[in-house]
Amino acid sequence: MNFTHLDAAGHARMVDVTEKQPTVRSATARGLVRCSAEVVAALRDGTVPKGDVLAVARIAGIQAAKRTPELLPLAHVIGVHGASVDLTIVDGGVELEATVRTADRTGVEMEALTAVTVAALAVVDMVKGLDKSTSIANVRLVRKTGGKSGDWARADEE
Repeated sequence: MNFTHLDAAGHARMVDVTEKQPTVRSATARGLVRCSAEVVAALRDGTVPKGDVLAVARIAGIQAAKRTPELLPLAHVIGVHGASVDLTIVDGGVELEATVRTADRTGVEMEALTAVTVAALAVVDMVKGLDKSTSIANVRLVRKTGGKSGDWARADEE
């Protein structure tokens, strides 16, 4: 079996995408920060002691998308040409969605997943003083467009 990220000796390597033509690509990921009713109420009222949780999380997620290759050793350094992180307070916590776009040689799935995950971590960091049981759940890729494999969407997403 040939592994794309291993050389002939079995050592890790970054796949060479030099010959690939840049194309427009996007990826969207979602996740959830589960919070207690107390935390949800504080988020809705804007009374979380650390400040504007959603604004901090949004910026953290965008920053994370741009820094993905620093965190994942075999991820390519690509141009992140667009990144949005949306957060919605719901009864069970905070729903997160990140969409990342590029015109490059490889996709932005890892950037979208990293954006959601780091934004979720920022929410936890901002509210942990109110409830240490806050948790992150169900981080997943929900769709991607472009590239050799074409478009894809998770079947169980609306």
